Amino acid sequence: MINIGLCSYSFHARAFYSEHKTGLSDYLIRLQTEGTCEIIVKGKRYHIEKGHLLLIKPGDHYEILVKDGQNSGDYFLMCKGDWIDRWWDRSVKHTVSRIELDDKLLNIWRHIIIEQRRPSSELNSELTNYLTRALCISIERSINETSSSYTRPYVVTRMMRYIEEHAFTPFKINDVAAHVGLSVSRAVHLFKLSLDKTMIEYAQEIRLSAAIDQMKYTMFTLDQIAENCGFGSYPYFHKVFRKKYGISPGVYRRQE
Repeated sequence: MINIGLCSYSFHARAFYSEHKTGLSDYLIRLQTEGTCEIIVKGKRYHIEKGHLLLIKPGDHYEILVKDGQNSGDYFLMCKGDWIDRWWDRSVKHTVSRIELDDKLLNIWRHIIIEQRRPSSELNSELTNYLTRALCISIERSINETSSSYTRPYVVTRMMRYIEEHAFTPFKINDVAAHVGLSVSRAVHLFKLSLDKTMIEYAQEIRLSAAIDQMKYTMFTLDQIAENCGFGSYPYFHKVFRKKYGISPGVYRRQE
């Protein structure tokens, strides 16, 4: 189980100071989403900017300072429990890391906040536990993907995430390159070098995987599946599917 002490969003538009003199009683997970502030952990001062993630364990002395003229916004979670202990110990947790401000991650955080606001009689602790685990695992993945020791450049990971989110829409290579601030030629080269496949090939893998799931588990027609999964038309879906698997979508579906 995970016991949540507090989960919320805070914003400071004027000077603010807080200190835990005897050390935190829970783990603190804090993500700066707006503005800047100063953080002191165990006597060490950090200048915190948008995208900085703080991970602080129980017992650590913690201070936060927002100066006059600064704005500071952050999502934070204070929690404890056996699962959090295991999650914390399974990898190195740096006090401050920089991660991508990902909407999916923030949406999980918001969902936890909403659940915590429910009256105790309506609070679903099982759902909150799963959401908290999902948040922690998503944070861990974001940290790993931005680490200098990760197996591929972070800019390539950002391109992959963009393609995954837009695979079912008619996106263009220019859109992917613009998303990460690279020229088209540089983006294409880095992606191919890192994954040994083109962006379109990667998108097609995602589309085909989704199409297979819909053929197995829905009653959609093949035309509908082609449209749902970003192929645009059944003839194109048929062409791509047959090239990949050696049979038509219709034959594949009848074999399942």
